[in-house]
Amino acid sequence: MTKDMEKKLVRTALEYRKRAYAPYSEYKVGAALLAKNGTIYGGCNVENAAYTPSNCAERTAFFKAVSEEVTDFEAIAIFGGYDDTELKTCAPCGVCRQVMIEFCDPDEFLIIIGRSEEDYEVHTLREMLPLSFSPKELKK
Repeated sequence: MTKDMEKKLVRTALEYRKRAYAPYSEYKVGAALLAKNGTIYGGCNVENAAYTPSNCAERTAFFKAVSEEVTDFEAIAIFGGYDDTELKTCAPCGVCRQVMIEFCDPDEFLIIIGRSEEDYEVHTLREMLPLSFSPKELKK
């Protein structure tokens, strides 16, 4: 992936973060998922008063793409925090990592996390989920 595409994903994730519905935690997260066809799917976290029906930004982006029949992905950028002045490095939760392993090659899929357009790091899904349970385990 080029540096220009990394930056575009970061900017898109930061933009989607502004759309988050987080009235309970006030922790807003945005994600930008790059499909192998070049399309970027944005997502934000959507909270619910009952908590468990809430959805993370990453899963929102994945489910959006899958609902459009896209299942091949290259990278995702994820940014979150309580306010716009001090973002936190926001790693994906375990449930989101499990969704990623369903569709992505753990050695090729990239996860971009950070605090700003200039301050971010890139990891493989394998680094984030070293011992995974994937569709391969269900093959006979």
